[in-house]
Amino acid sequence: MDKANAVVGIDVSKKKLDVALLIDGKIKSKVVENTAAGHKLLLDWLDKSKVARQMLHVCMEATGVYYEPVAYALHDAGIKVSVINPGCVKGFSQSENLRNKTDGVDAGLIARYAVAMTPALWVPPPLEQRQLRAWSLRVQALKDIRQQEHNRLEVHDITGMEDVAEHVKQHIDWLDDEIGKLEKDIDDHIDRHPGLKHDADLITSIPGIGSTTVARILGQLGDIRRFDSANRLQPFWA
Repeated sequence: MDKANAVVGIDVSKKKLDVALLIDGKIKSKVVENTAAGHKLLLDWLDKSKVARQMLHVCMEATGVYYEPVAYALHDAGIKVSVINPGCVKGFSQSENLRNKTDGVDAGLIARYAVAMTPALWVPPPLEQRQLRAWSLRVQALKDIRQQEHNRLEVHDITGMEDVAEHVKQHIDWLDDEIGKLEKDIDDHIDRHPGLKHDADLITSIPGIGSTTVARILGQLGDIRRFDSANRLQPFWA
C-alpha cells in the first residue's frame, strides 16, 4: 500500500476506541477514550503518521450510537470515513479463518476489510434526519412499554386484581395519548422539511407502508436516492 493512502480500522465501544493504522501491510495500534478529548488525541496520533488527512480512510462498524461522535469528529477534520454493518466484518473474518477475536484484532480486521472491499463513504445525516430518528425510536419505546402493560393487564384481570388493573389501564391511556402526540409531531416534522416530505410521499405510495414505517425508514436511512441498488441499501437495513 502506498503510504500516501493509509487505512484506519476502529473498533468502537462505549468507553474506548481501539485503532489500527494500516500502512504498507504494517499495523500501528492505539487506544483512546471515546470522548471528545480522546478524539483529539486520535487526530494528533494520526497526524504523526505523516499521512495527509485527506489521504486517510477510516472504517468503523455501526455500533449503536457510540460510533457517531468519533465519525463526526473525523469527518469534520477532513478525513474520509466509512461506517459499515458489523455483519460484513463478521463475514470477512470467516474468510480469514480468524478465531481469536480481541478489540485490537478487530481493529486490524476492520482495516483489512476496508482495503479489500473499499466500502462507500459515510455521509453525515442532516439534523432533521437525526431528530426524526430519535423521535421514531422514542415512539417505538413507548409502544413496547404499552405492550408490556397490556400483558400485565391480562394477568391482573385473570387474578382478580381489579385495583392494580385499573392503575395499569390509566397508564395505558396515558401512553396512548403520548404516542398519538408524538406521531403527530413526527408527521409535522416531515411536512416542515421538503426533502423528507418528498421521500415520505414516495414511500407511502407503496401499498402496505404506513406513516410509522416511513418515519423509521427515513430516520434510519435518510435520502434513499444515494443507494444505486437494493444491494447497497440492504446492509444498512439488515
